[in-house]
Amino acid sequence: MTAQASAPAMAVVGLGGKEGRSWLPRHTLGIVGALVIVGWLVILVVAPDIAPYSYRQVDVIARLRPPSTEHLFGTDALGRDVFSRVLVGTRVSLPSGVTVVLIAAAFGTLYGGIAAYGGSRMEEVMMRATDLFLSFPPLILAMAIAAALGIGVRNTIIAMVVVWWPKYARLARSLVIIQRSLEYVEAAHALGQGSGRTLLRHIVPNAAGPVVVLTTLDVGSSMITFAGLSFLGLGVVPPTPEWGAMVSEGQVLIDQWWVSAFPGLAIFTVVVGFNFLGDTLRDWLDPRARRR
Repeated sequence: MTAQASAPAMAVVGLGGKEGRSWLPRHTLGIVGALVIVGWLVILVVAPDIAPYSYRQVDVIARLRPPSTEHLFGTDALGRDVFSRVLVGTRVSLPSGVTVVLIAAAFGTLYGGIAAYGGSRMEEVMMRATDLFLSFPPLILAMAIAAALGIGVRNTIIAMVVVWWPKYARLARSLVIIQRSLEYVEAAHALGQGSGRTLLRHIVPNAAGPVVVLTTLDVGSSMITFAGLSFLGLGVVPPTPEWGAMVSEGQVLIDQWWVSAFPGLAIFTVVVGFNFLGDTLRDWLDPRARRR
């Protein structure tokens, strides 16, 4: 009788006990974030097909109309459909933010790994160059570079990559310094593998976890910065729709709140989605978090 009663009790503990309570909320946020990102990726692919109007279509008679069944998100100062422009703007805002982070992460990780594995003199020179970039406020430096290169998505991405890579270089350097003193690196050298092969095949993959987490969390920050540069007139060339530029267009339209509110909401959802996913990845890749 006692054994029969204990079995259901154990099942209840297994489902709702400490492990169940700690696992579910943590992974639920990650699933929500992943679903939000996947949803925006789907919109990115099909945006031109599902947009009810052309993002270029100007209708002065219908300018600044509030949200309605005809225009779900209202219209802007030129009578363009805000809903259609938000959908098509996904094809600029989301790829730009992801591209900046991927290029900066790849270059910064390789740069920091070479600095940490290349000897004290090389490390000193390379990291002082990194500190030089870090000494400037990121947004101010990005604005200066973007203004020098000229308006355009490609130039804005270049300006942001120049600002973004040093943080990955510093992180990769610290991770490689920890990894290079471990036994598997000594074993690789004992087997005759060169420094470059050991770095690329063994050290970098083993140190990639924190970099992956930072990359995921950084996409949101990158999109906000890109939107900020577009807000200041240093991003896309009109009439190309981009969320930050659309927020900028609506900043002076206090009564017509929908012009800037909906693209701002789009930025918010993508940033929150990547943050939820990044937090979950951080917990999943951290053994100490999994044991709690």
